[in-house]
Amino acid sequence: MTLLALDTLAKAFGGVRAVDGVSFDVKAGEVHGLIGPNGAGKTTVINLVSGLLRPDGGKIRLEGLEIQALAPHRITACGIARTFQSIRLFPDLSARDNVLVGRHLLRHPSLLARLLGLPSAAAEQREAEEAAAELLRRVGLGGRQGERGGNLSYGEQRRVEIARALASAPKLLLLDEPTAGMNPVEVEAVAELIRKVASEGHAVLLVEHNVRLVMNVCHRITVLNFGRVIAEGSPAEVGAHPDVVAAYLGHAA
Repeated sequence: MTLLALDTLAKAFGGVRAVDGVSFDVKAGEVHGLIGPNGAGKTTVINLVSGLLRPDGGKIRLEGLEIQALAPHRITACGIARTFQSIRLFPDLSARDNVLVGRHLLRHPSLLARLLGLPSAAAEQREAEEAAAELLRRVGLGGRQGERGGNLSYGEQRRVEIARALASAPKLLLLDEPTAGMNPVEVEAVAELIRKVASEGHAVLLVEHNVRLVMNVCHRITVLNFGRVIAEGSPAEVGAHPDVVAAYLGHAA
């Protein structure tokens, strides 16, 4: 079943067409890779889908609903969450509290209930904390819940960010370079986490420069070059495509 559909999406910055008629679908429970050389338009696509940018043309549909005109928080409420290339944790908050930030759209106690300390508000807070703790266990950080975000290693901070994104119970998770700066052991841990997230029914749109990771975890891959789709298919199909070899993987000797 198609979850996300991009239809001739376009975005220009001045005279540069960063995204030029991009169309592809992401299916429920699928890890879909979005790759290409630097400047190909990958992060711009992610920013358009998440609402940080408005497209100049084209449609973005989530389960058939057009979302390209919605504000970012409305898009999150529809079921899309993301991470960023640069780490954006609150360094002075604990890992658990960083994840709790991601649950704000799922929390509904009234202001009065909170001010009065009513049992309903306390119960909701306990439920949110338990959910945050469980998410940290899922990403392999169950024993680091109370650690300040700024004290965690680079790879651990990346995993907290993924847990925070999952805290909003998204249908679609957008991962923008989740393994940037990681060592091979950390990369494999993230690969296993991505597989697990997809197996639980979430769709994942993965922007990543680590070609080996993309080939190992993605069901399908879309390749961009100069803002346009030049190939799409299975990892094997994309890896053998001559345009991909030339534009992204390098010319054959």
